[in-house]
Amino acid sequence: MRKIKLALIGAGARGLLAYAPYVRSHPHEAEFVAVAEPDAARRAEAAAQLGLAESQLYDSWEDLLGQPKLCDAVLICTQDRMHFEPTMAALERGYHVLLEKPMSNDPLECVRMAEAADRAGLLLSICHVSRYSAFWQRLKRLLADGAIGEVVSIQHNENVGYLHYAHSFVRGNWRNDKLSSPMILAKSCHDMDLIRWLVDAECTRISSFGSLKHFHIGEAPAGSTERCTDGCAVEATCPYSAPRFYMQTLEENGFAALIATPPTEANRMDAVLHGPYGRCVYRTDNNVVDHQVVNMEFAGGATAMFSMCGFTRDINRIVQIMGTKGEIRGDLLKEEIDLFEFAGGTRSVIATPSGASGHQGGDEGIMRRFLSDLREGNHSRTLTSAQTSLESHLMAFAAEESRLNKGAVVDMGDYKAALLADSAAD
Repeated sequence: MRKIKLALIGAGARGLLAYAPYVRSHPHEAEFVAVAEPDAARRAEAAAQLGLAESQLYDSWEDLLGQPKLCDAVLICTQDRMHFEPTMAALERGYHVLLEKPMSNDPLECVRMAEAADRAGLLLSICHVSRYSAFWQRLKRLLADGAIGEVVSIQHNENVGYLHYAHSFVRGNWRNDKLSSPMILAKSCHDMDLIRWLVDAECTRISSFGSLKHFHIGEAPAGSTERCTDGCAVEATCPYSAPRFYMQTLEENGFAALIATPPTEANRMDAVLHGPYGRCVYRTDNNVVDHQVVNMEFAGGATAMFSMCGFTRDINRIVQIMGTKGEIRGDLLKEEIDLFEFAGGTRSVIATPSGASGHQGGDEGIMRRFLSDLREGNHSRTLTSAQTSLESHLMAFAAEESRLNKGAVVDMGDYKAALLADSAAD
């Protein structure tokens, strides 16, 4: 087996904690030969975990990609608005790329990246990791095998979880679409991708509604302060108390490990006292929606309804798929698919244990597939290639356009034609 050489651009939670572990546990398949990370503490942590020397560390992606070609492929795990330039530079220099989702916050950049990979004959794979989990893989096989006939309608709920929402989308890196992406891209492009994959037809029309209902100054309780530690009168009873949430043990709260490097109690408390994660959830610069619904129509007549909400007790995805010959109800948290077939009225409950952490095994699955595709020379139209992922990204952009225009229906054919015309003009 040929060992694939990799470079990591962005040693944060996704790059270092989600994807690098697969390489560490499968050293016969791949190895990291370089890391680019501007944060010195994270760079040092990456070096320690990946066994890299100082000469293999770079302050920026520009420095890394400015070297003679170092390896076969790069993993680009930077923030949403920092995907386009390093991806285009990597493709230009002959690297295959595994790119964290979303591809970009700009639809034209998404189109250009997919086109660039096509022209170069290189693999650009997008981290739609859900497709690789046992749950969604089994559900897709049931549909492909005709277990419920033709898909008529899908109802898909993304329960973000009230604490996850407050951490990532009120206080965290994805709180403001001017700094990252709209919620439909930053969080829910997974869901748009899954719906498009399950229906297996082009989306023809789309509309959306949603808003930031709760996490703003108009909802701030009397007696609250700029930071949870500024003597807030309601901190003891507030569900979003930063000291209470982030000073839990790392076993109780995985998000606590993400606010400081290393995440010692002292470092975490310092982050709560002085960093963004200690701010009152009603007084940050967040603007992304805390709830949104999207309605979709597909070629052939199937429809889908997607709902994202930040006010749920747990983090989960629940899906109901209604077909001409039966119905499927799936609960990702339970890792369980409930299949009912109309002929005979038979019901089957199918367990889909992942046996792995990280998006129910999806993080591990995408790394295994990416390395396999490279060894076998599969460089286009793979399970999550840019060409494949582009369609669902454009659905997300169109949904946000609809939401911003009071739910106006967007014709996807017209939307894509205008976008491609703009790309050609440039």
